[in-house]
Amino acid sequence: MILLIDTSAGVCKLSIIYNNQSYDDEWQAEKTLARGLLRRINQLLSEHHKSWTDIKAIGVFEGPGSFTGIRIGLTVMNTIANTEEIPIVGGRGDRWRDEVLNKLQANKDEKIVLPFYGSDAKITTSKK
Repeated sequence: MILLIDTSAGVCKLSIIYNNQSYDDEWQAEKTLARGLLRRINQLLSEHHKSWTDIKAIGVFEGPGSFTGIRIGLTVMNTIANTEEIPIVGGRGDRWRDEVLNKLQANKDEKIVLPFYGSDAKITTSKK
């Protein structure tokens, strides 16, 4: 089973792919992304009678998009891939899903996916 995730916008998108079928979920994550991401993945897995150990590869959207959303998603997915010793690959643009699935089919493993922001991050200075 493959887990696909896009945390680049306020709506977080998850998919699990098995038996040549894609099962998708999305939710308005906004500021609850860090708190709700693992719970939401667990929920999707449970709905399909799957568990974390069924995940054999991870594909992630690496950007561009929300600075914080991408950092949260990639940190969590890179950690899972490393801990479970499963491949992880990233993709960009409108066809990112096809890109990551092609990489995984070719047995690629990027080990760690770094964010792509498309421009310098717009980090504001503290007002305190």
